[in-house]
Amino acid sequence: MDRIFDLLIIGGGVNGCGIARDAVGRGNSVFLCEMNDLASGTSSWSTKLVHGGLRYLEYYEFRLVREALIEREILWGIAPHIIRPLRFVLPHHDGLRPAWLLRLGLFLYDHIGGRHRLPPTRSVDLARDAVGKPLVPNRYHKGFEYSDCFVDDARLVVLTARDAANRGAEIHTRTRATQIRQADGIWEVTLESTLSGERSTVRARVLVNAGGPWVEQVLAAGSGVNARAKVRLVQGSHIVVRKLYDHDRAYMFQNSDGRIVFVIPYQDDFTLIGTTDQDYHGDPALVKATASEIEYLCASVSEYLANPVKPADVVWTYSGVRPLYDDGASEAKAATREYVFELDVPGGAPLLSIYGGKITTHRRLAEEALEKLGPYLKGTKAQEGWTGQAPLPGGDLDVSAMPALTAELMRDYPFLESAHANRLAHSYGTRAVRILGMAKSMDDLGESFGAGLTEAEVRYLISEEWACTTDDVIWRRSKLGLRLTRQEIARLDSWMSAQLAAPRSRLAETGGRA
Repeated sequence: MDRIFDLLIIGGGVNGCGIARDAVGRGNSVFLCEMNDLASGTSSWSTKLVHGGLRYLEYYEFRLVREALIEREILWGIAPHIIRPLRFVLPHHDGLRPAWLLRLGLFLYDHIGGRHRLPPTRSVDLARDAVGKPLVPNRYHKGFEYSDCFVDDARLVVLTARDAANRGAEIHTRTRATQIRQADGIWEVTLESTLSGERSTVRARVLVNAGGPWVEQVLAAGSGVNARAKVRLVQGSHIVVRKLYDHDRAYMFQNSDGRIVFVIPYQDDFTLIGTTDQDYHGDPALVKATASEIEYLCASVSEYLANPVKPADVVWTYSGVRPLYDDGASEAKAATREYVFELDVPGGAPLLSIYGGKITTHRRLAEEALEKLGPYLKGTKAQEGWTGQAPLPGGDLDVSAMPALTAELMRDYPFLESAHANRLAHSYGTRAVRILGMAKSMDDLGESFGAGLTEAEVRYLISEEWACTTDDVIWRRSKLGLRLTRQEIARLDSWMSAQLAAPRSRLAETGGRA
């Protein structure tokens, strides 16, 4: 209670962590609390894209698309280990959007956002090019291929939080804000550990509500603010199936209902398909892909693919709730993806609530949030824009250097199989050596839980990346849940439970530097 932070952030998704990173880098003291795991909500259930949002051009959201296109290459530059270029094939479908409209949209896409390193759009003869082979024969003849980027969304959030903590921010997961009040122009927030039930109070001059789908519930915890803006919860579900084709391109398929569905190479041996758009009215923590959504996605891609996808082919589903700003759009697919700030100063202390946002534009959102809070913070101008140059942990290498990093790991640790070295390189970048250390054999990395996951890696995730549960490790810090057996997961769960019950648990050290 003695310390007063400059900034207290509620919510450990991409927006909250992005603001924490930027604010602490400008000299502000920062405290962030998250009631579950980092990226456990919307931020880990995306389509895994850093993209401009080609379809948003249809809704005249030119500013949003331009900003996202600029951010695309900036984020790739600071995190080349978890972000990579991806080429998308858009087949022309007679009776839907005309070819001239697609060409116009792609021309704008190539030119309004400062594309520098990503290759431009090209026309594709689907009858001759390899990308046409997985499609229904003789149905699609013309297509377009354009650039966007793939991202490991949950790792982006965790690495953003890790960088914030390295710079002095206090990051507390499994910590719920139960009560918000003011005293003498200072925010006092009562926190409760969801692990131990222990309560504490933290004070701050400025409060940021980055609660995502829970943004209105945060305001209702005693803030004294009656929100003018409203959040619209939109459910987006995805399915994962075994690898559908051999080439490395993704597809963007148009549907007759006006929506689009992405088909994306995923985790080497799988294909990711998504997403849906439908309004959601339940508890955001309980959202799940419905049978009708799974059937919709299967039917949508089967319209295009020579080998239809059936619900029985699905090996994993995930679903998230996007907390969009409610602009009154009649359809969920048309609801704006713009982010909206609501700044209130009840009793003299500022509270900034965030509605909407995208993975791609989170860095700019953070900059704009701090600009809005400028009059209340001491360090808002110092090093403005620094987050676009400073690499995220492990990302201190050129965007072209990832194959060389994998080769270097295999040279320095010859006991690693290529797939294992490649995964470590693309998950941890130059920080992979912190996991491997002085190891001379796989045995030196401790117990092996399967799929290349070792005790050394899990210890790293606990000590450096706030992992507390098996799900944290196999679904957010990695996607090894797709490969591990039930028995292997159970063994990992037992091992982690024993480690985290030990007296020197990392749970008490979540604000540490590394």
